[in-house]
Amino acid sequence: MDEPGDPQDPKDPKLHSLDARSLRGLAHPLRMQLLSALRRGGPATASRLAAKLGQSSGATSYHLRQLAVHGFVEDAPEHGKGRERWWRAVHAGVSFDDALLKDRDPQVRGAADLFLHEVANHHTQEIATWLGTGNEWSEAWRRASDLSDWTLRLTPELAEELIHKVHALVESYRAQAPGDGAPDAEHVRVHHHVFPIRTE
Repeated sequence: MDEPGDPQDPKDPKLHSLDARSLRGLAHPLRMQLLSALRRGGPATASRLAAKLGQSSGATSYHLRQLAVHGFVEDAPEHGKGRERWWRAVHAGVSFDDALLKDRDPQVRGAADLFLHEVANHHTQEIATWLGTGNEWSEAWRRASDLSDWTLRLTPELAEELIHKVHALVESYRAQAPGDGAPDAEHVRVHHHVFPIRTE
C-alpha cells in the first residue's frame, strides 16, 4: 500500500514485499497506523505519533521498535534535536501475496487475515473522514471526489485484466503529478476494490 496493502509490482524497490515473518511484525492495528502516519506525514518521534493517534508514547515507542526489527521503519537522526528518537518509513508501501492466506502456519494465516481486515477498516475510516469533512474543502474538490460502485458479470480472467488496467491507469497519473509549487494540488487517495458476490 502506498499504504499497507497497495497491490503494485512486488519487485518495485519502493515496496516491501511481505513474507511470513514481516507480516507477523506488521499485522497489528497500531503498527499499521504508525507506518501509515510516517509515510504520509514524514519523520516523527514516538511522542508526536502518540499525540496524533491518541496513544501513549510508551505504546508507540514499543511498536516503532518492533516495526524497525522487521525492516519497516528506521532512525531519522538528521531530524533529532536532543535525546528524542526520530523515525521514518523505509518503503513507500507494501505488496501482499495471497499465498499468505494459505500458509501452513495458522499464525501466518491469522496475521494475513488481520492485515487485510485492517486495510479494509482503514479504507472505511478514510471515506468516513471525507464525508464528515467534505464541507471544509473547496467546491472544486467536492466535485472532484467520487463514491461509485458497479456490478459487472466477469470471469476471473476478465476481473484480473480489469485490476491490472486500473492499476496502470492510476500509475499513469502518478507520473503526471504536479510539483510542490502547484497551488491547487493535494494528496488524493484512490480506493479500488474488486471481489465477487453471490446473487439470488
